[in-house]
Parts: sequence; C-alpha cells; structure tokens
Amino acid sequence: MPLLILTAIVQVALIVHVMRTGRATYWIFILLFMPGIGAAAYFIVELLPELSNNFGARRTMRGVRKTLNPGGELRRRELEHRLSGSVDATRHLASELIEKGRFAEAVDHYRAALTGLYEHDPDLMLGLARAEFFNGDAAACRETLAKLRKHNPDYRSPEGHLLYARALQECDELQEAEAEFAAVAAYYSGAEARVRYAQLLETVGKVAEAREEYSDILAAAELAPRHFKKAQKAWLAEARSALTQLS
Repeated sequence: MPLLILTAIVQVALIVHVMRTGRATYWIFILLFMPGIGAAAYFIVELLPELSNNFGARRTMRGVRKTLNPGGELRRRELEHRLSGSVDATRHLASELIEKGRFAEAVDHYRAALTGLYEHDPDLMLGLARAEFFNGDAAACRETLAKLRKHNPDYRSPEGHLLYARALQECDELQEAEAEFAAVAAYYSGAEARVRYAQLLETVGKVAEAREEYSDILAAAELAPRHFKKAQKAWLAEARSALTQLS
C-alpha cells in the first residue's frame, strides 16, 4: 500500500510538471496509463538531460527521445522556426530535415539562412553542402565547400574535408579526389576516410595500394581501444570484406 501511494504521488507530480512546463501532452497519457514505465521514461527523456551538463548524456537522451517519439524533434524544430524565424532555429530545423532524409527542404532552409551577416557563416555553408550532396547535387556541394574555404580560410572541419573529397569523386574528378582523400585520411579520427580512400584506389585501378590501405586499417584497429572498434564496426567490416575480395 505505501508503494502504491508513493507511485500515485509521483504520477500526479509528474503530470503537474508536464502541464506547468508546457511539455507535449502525450506524456500525460503515458503517465496515466503506464505509471511505472511512464514515470521512468519521462525522467530519462525530459528531466535527466536538464540535470546533466554532460554532452554524452544529452546525446544519449536525444537518442532515447527519438526512439520514443520519432517525429517529436522535427515538430519541435518546425515550431521553433515558425515562432522565431531566427538563423539558429533555421539551422536546427535544416539539420533535422537532413536526419529525416528531406534534403531538398534542408537545402532551401540553409540557403534562406545564408544572408546578411550570415552570408558566409562556415557552419551554415557546411550544412548546405551536406544537404546538397545528399540531395544528389555533388557539383553544388563542391562549389559550396570551395566558397566556404575561400571566405573562411582558417575554418577546419574533418567532416567537411571528407565531404569535399566525396563530392570530387562524384563529379568524376578522380585525381583531385584521390589527393583530398589521402590528405583527410591522414588525420580523420574514424576509419571512414581511410576506407573511402582505399575504395577510390580500387576504382582507379591501384589495387595493390588499396590492399595495403585496407590491411593497415585493420592492423591499426587491432591496437585500438574497444570503444573505437565498437564505434567503427561497420567501416572495419567493410575493410575486412574488401580485403578478402582482393586477396
């Protein structure tokens, strides 16, 4: 009986919290009809991120939130954009649209944000380049990244560098792409850049060099910590499969 009373108190307190803080009303139904599990989910998704300043914890919570409410983040970003129309809100909305595979819309929002004081903002330009690439316009992506480099010569982004190499490859500028892949593979923190570099070497007929690159990737992974192997599992599997086919 005391446990039931405590559960009811917590349930009511959380429902009141939902209403006072303006959170999504679906939480009320979850808390009403799934008292124990609902309270735990509400704490993890809504309260814990506010109590933690740890980036990793916030990222984990965003993942949980997206699992429980897949379209919630996009709806929130759309509402923020409608209410404020700020560059920051536009950037967040465009980024979420990319996550949802709505690349053409993301392109439009990024271009709308790249005006005035933000005309050459490097983060917005990189976002636009990503949206253009995944929207199937590698040439536009390449041009956007070239402009980013011109107007922001001190800006550094491994992801942007890798994207530039991929855009060159898609535009059949293979010699230039090979040079860029080699450069970014030398400092990129994950295995993706080196695997893509090896794949390009295969494409241009440098099979022996590709084989050596795949072997080096796997050898380096053997000495890497467990968390690296886990995070790079897919790319390491790609390298292993490619090496087997070339052997």
